[in-house]
Amino acid sequence: LKRYTQLRGRNCASESEKFASDFVLKLLKKRLFSSPAAFLATLEKHERSLIQAVRKSGKPPTQSLGLLRRRVEGIEDDYADDDQYEESSNEVIEIASRFFRELTSEERSLLNELKRFARHFSDITDAKAKCLVKWLQRNIKPDNRWGDERVLIFTEYRATQKWLQGILAAHALATGERLQTIFGGMSTEETEKIKAAFQASLKDSPIRILLATDCASEGVDLQNHCSKLIHYEIPWNPNRMEQRNGRLDRHGQRAKEVSVFHFVGKGYKSQRTGETVSGHDLDGDLEFLMKAVEKVNTIREDLGKVGPVIARQVEEAMLGTRRTLETTKEEQDAKPIRRMLSFERDLRDRIKRLHDQLDETKATLRISPENVQRAVETALELAGQLGVKPVIVPDLDGPAFEMPTLTGSWAACSEGLAHPHTHKRRPIVFDHNLAIGRDDVALVHMNHKLVQMSLRLLRAEVWSQEDRMKMYRVSARLAVDDRLRDPSVIVFARIVVLGGDNQKLHEEIIEAGGSIREGRFNRYNVTETRNALESASDKDAPQHIKDRLSDMWPKLADPLRRALDARKNDRSNALEKFLLERRDKEINDISTILKELESAIKKELVREPDQQLALWPEVEANQYRRDRDALKRRLVKIPEELEAETLAINARYANCTSRLFPVAVTFVVPKGL
Repeated sequence: LKRYTQLRGRNCASESEKFASDFVLKLLKKRLFSSPAAFLATLEKHERSLIQAVRKSGKPPTQSLGLLRRRVEGIEDDYADDDQYEESSNEVIEIASRFFRELTSEERSLLNELKRFARHFSDITDAKAKCLVKWLQRNIKPDNRWGDERVLIFTEYRATQKWLQGILAAHALATGERLQTIFGGMSTEETEKIKAAFQASLKDSPIRILLATDCASEGVDLQNHCSKLIHYEIPWNPNRMEQRNGRLDRHGQRAKEVSVFHFVGKGYKSQRTGETVSGHDLDGDLEFLMKAVEKVNTIREDLGKVGPVIARQVEEAMLGTRRTLETTKEEQDAKPIRRMLSFERDLRDRIKRLHDQLDETKATLRISPENVQRAVETALELAGQLGVKPVIVPDLDGPAFEMPTLTGSWAACSEGLAHPHTHKRRPIVFDHNLAIGRDDVALVHMNHKLVQMSLRLLRAEVWSQEDRMKMYRVSARLAVDDRLRDPSVIVFARIVVLGGDNQKLHEEIIEAGGSIREGRFNRYNVTETRNALESASDKDAPQHIKDRLSDMWPKLADPLRRALDARKNDRSNALEKFLLERRDKEINDISTILKELESAIKKELVREPDQQLALWPEVEANQYRRDRDALKRRLVKIPEELEAETLAINARYANCTSRLFPVAVTFVVPKGL
C-alpha cells in the first residue's frame, strides 16, 4: 500500500487528481488499520471505480474539484446510519476515481497483491484480533467463566464490527447473549433494548461485551455498569475519540476511573524516540497515531483549537509526508483563552454554583419530596383514584411507594415504571437522591406525567366555581410547636407581570400575613410570614376555633388585602432590575447571533471557487451564482433586522404592569389555644 501510494502521488497530472488520489489512499489506509474486511470492501470499490471511470483525453471531468471537496467534507459529518455512511463513501470514491489516470502495470500488480492479502486475512484471525481475544479471555471471561466486568468496544466501520462479531463467536465469547452489537441504522426499539440491557445491573442482564460503531456513539449513555473501553482502531479525528470516551467517562460513572485501551505495534515502548516516529513503515504509522492519542489526553481543554491541527497532521503522516507531531504553536495560542476561561473549567466550582442555585429555587418554591408527594396524593384523591402505598425496597435509605392501578387518562402516568430490561414494574420515589445510581426504582420528578397531571388538577381546582369545588381555598392548621404565641393568618396570591405588548414576562406566588391579637391584625415581614407557614402542621384546628376565625374574617379582610398589596409592590420593585437584565440579555443574544451570521456570510462571499467558473458545468455554475446572490440579499437585511428585533424587545419590557390574583388563606393556630 505504501508503494501504491507513492506511485499514485508521484504521477498526478493536476491538483484535482492529487486531491482525489489523496482522499482514496487515506480512506484505504484508514480501513486497513481497522480490519482486513473493511479494507477489502473499500479496495474492491476503488478498483471497480477505476475500471468504470471514463476519461476523455485532454478534457476535464464533468465533476468540478469544488464538488468533490464538498462531498469529501460531507462524509466527515456524523452519520446516524452505517449503511448510509458506506453508500456515501462509495459514491465519493466513484467521483474521485474519475479524476484518476489509468493504472500502470505495476500499480495493477500492487492492487492484485493487496486484494489477495485482504481476502486471505478476512477469513482468519489476525494479530490484532488475537490480542483482543486474549484480553477478553483474561479480563471478561477469566478461566473460561464469565466475570463481573463489562467492556465497550468501538470500531469505525460496520464491516469491522461484523468481522469481529464472527471471530469472538468462534472463540466462545458470544454465548448466552453475552455479546451484543449496536450500530447506526438499527430500529429505535432494538437500540433501546440493547442499551437497557447494557445499563442494567449484572444480576439482571447477561451482556458483557458490546460492539459499537461510531454511528451509534453520539448521545448514548453506557456508564452504569461499565468502565472499560477499547478503541479497535484509533480515530484520526480527536473529537471522535473523545466522543467515544464520553459514553463511559461521564456523570454517573461509578468506577473511580475509566480504563481506555488502544492497540499499538509490538515493540512500541522500546522503539519510542521522542516526538519523531521511527519511520514510515506500519510500526511508525501506529506509533504516530499513538502519539496523537497521548497528545489529546494532555490537551483536552484545548481540543477545540488543537484538535483540527492533529487531525490534519495525522492525515499528512498517513500519506508519508510527516514524521513529527507538532502542536506547540496552537497550544501557545490557546493559553490566553484557557486562562480567560479557567474559572469555567473548574468543574467543581461550577457544579457547586449550580447546585446552590437549584437549592435556592427549591427552597423558594418549597419543592421538597414531601410536598410533591402530598400534591400527588391530594390530586389522586380528588380524581377518585387509588392512592400510593408505602413499600420496602432493599438497601433504600428512604421511603418508596407502590403506584396504584390508575384508570382513565391517569393510566398513562404508569408509563416508564417497567424496568427497561427486566420489564418488571418498579416502585416509585419522590426524592431524586434515592434514585441516584439505581434502576430498581423510578423517580417521580417535577416533569413526570403523574406530577404534571396532579398540578394541573390542583390549579384547576383552585380556580373552580364554588358549586363544583372539591378543595377548600381556606384552611386552619394547628402549629407544630409552641413557638407561635398568637394565631396567624397568611394569604397567598399569584402575581403576574405583563409587558408593554401584554405578553406575560413573569409570574410567581407571593404571600403576606400577620398575627391576630385581641381581634386586631398585625402585619408580618417576609421572614415572620415564612416562619409562621413553616410552623403549620397537617392537623386541622378544632371546629370551634374555625368558627371563631370565620366570625373574625370581616375585620381581617381589608388589612390583609392591604398587606398583600404592599407585598406586591415590594416584589414588583425587586423584579424591575431582574426584568431589565433579562431585556439586555435578550438584546445581546440576538445581536450576537446576527453579527455572527453577518461575519460568516462575508467570509463566504470573499472566498473564491477552486476553479474558474468557466470550467464548471453550467448547472453548477448557475446554482453557485444564485447562492451568492441570495447571501448578498441576506447580508443587506441583517442591520434592519437587528434594529427591528431590538425595538420589539424594548417595547416588550416597557411600561410593565403587575396583576394580583388572590388564591388561598391559611390560619395557623397555636396549640395553647
